[in-house]
Amino acid sequence: ELLARTTQIVRAAEVRAKSAFDLVPRARVNVLREPAFTEQTAAAHYSDPAPDGSRSGIFWYPLPGPKFGVISMRSLSYHEAVPGHHFQLAIQQESRDLPRYRKLGAYGFISAYGEGWALYAERLADENGWYNGDPKGRIGYLESMHYRAQRLVADTGLHAKKWTREQVIEYGFSRQEAERYIVWPGQATSYMIGQLRLVELREKARADLGAKFSIKSFHNLVLGLGNVPLSVVGEELDAWIAAQR
Repeated sequence: ELLARTTQIVRAAEVRAKSAFDLVPRARVNVLREPAFTEQTAAAHYSDPAPDGSRSGIFWYPLPGPKFGVISMRSLSYHEAVPGHHFQLAIQQESRDLPRYRKLGAYGFISAYGEGWALYAERLADENGWYNGDPKGRIGYLESMHYRAQRLVADTGLHAKKWTREQVIEYGFSRQEAERYIVWPGQATSYMIGQLRLVELREKARADLGAKFSIKSFHNLVLGLGNVPLSVVGEELDAWIAAQR
């Protein structure tokens, strides 16, 4: 039942996305349950489509207990699938402009861009009323934003304020999460930094272009770049604004 409801959310998001996107993936995304051997410890995540088109993108949804992820189902769907990771990664893979090594992410994943985009997708959904009629879903979105704010504190505490592992756990995180932040400095912080920078760039473009601003064109620009540093997004946005003028 939960997988069916999640699939319905993703399919509805594909329709809703037409108001803000005209660059969308050709590949489909499907929702599958996380395999049993990893389900107890897995987080929701996304797998790219096969480059040859033989497999769709996959939003993997773990269901280790009866209440897992119910309240965050909607925001997770926007983050992992549409218009989040599926849009970003599938469009990158299908690009006719990027070289093959960039389409396939041969040199890794820049988290500030990729996770920043996925968090931006959650916020975009809220800005456009996609949580309307589902108060629990919107509470789930706000809860996830609170969680990301907590991570800013924990990540900074560990790597700038000399926090201990125990302090991170006392602040409200599991041992597993605390150890993730310890071995991966800055990754937890990158989500919110990326989202805030994308919103900042969008509003800069809106202010500079006025009536000429198009949200669809802005999204075309950001997604068409593929996974790049945020500084590159800013440079390309400035060039785009100049060209629009």
